[in-house]
Amino acid sequence: MLSGRLAVVTGSNSGIGLGVAKELAKQGADVVINSFTDRPEDHALASEIASEFGVKARYIAADMSDASQCRQLIADAGAVDILVNNAGIQHVAPIEEFPTDLWDRIIAINMSSVFHTTAAAVGGMRTRGWGRIINIASAHGLTASPYKSAYVTAKHGVVGLTKTVALETAEDPITCNAICPGYVLTPLVEAQIPDTMAQYGMDRETVIREVLLQRQPSKQFATTQQIGGCTAFLCSPAADQITGTTLSVDGGWTAL
Repeated sequence: MLSGRLAVVTGSNSGIGLGVAKELAKQGADVVINSFTDRPEDHALASEIASEFGVKARYIAADMSDASQCRQLIADAGAVDILVNNAGIQHVAPIEEFPTDLWDRIIAINMSSVFHTTAAAVGGMRTRGWGRIINIASAHGLTASPYKSAYVTAKHGVVGLTKTVALETAEDPITCNAICPGYVLTPLVEAQIPDTMAQYGMDRETVIREVLLQRQPSKQFATTQQIGGCTAFLCSPAADQITGTTLSVDGGWTAL
């Protein structure tokens, strides 16, 4: 379906981003994966994707908190047809105790990077006559939780930027949408489960249902493969007239 297309996925050497990159590669797209590190295992991961799916795959290191590196990532990638803005970090603290440096970093990585990569990529998409911009936002782009002021602010901003870019590209064969996951079972979340079990004195299943998935009515994690599948759908001809909207993958969270 996506043979001959080039996809860039930010923050994609693990978790949701890696799941998205693999699904796009499965659909035939060449992929550029990214994070801020530049280790042999990062480049090896790209080689594994290339070998598994028979596509071209590269790893390009770029710090998404740095505007110039965001834009350079797009320049180094080449003719970007699909841009998936996934990079993100989190910090939890009451607003009066929230560290200023972490506020700035979360806003830069989770929101401003989306502006910089999109601004750098959209001109080429117009020239080539096709493009898909998919922003991995969050259920927290549509609702809020306490103690997550920077993350919630950034994700709401991403949803707003998605709508603006969609309107600016509405007469082009370019779409811009946001996927809003709830809790996704990533290696990072998996690693938190044992500590949470110890903290609450609960077994694994109880911690998952009553603590981690307290606000997710399905009481099931979304998977990285499901987020990847939604991304691939938004790149398909069936989604040609879907733009400027959000796709919630949250087990009913935002239906409450």
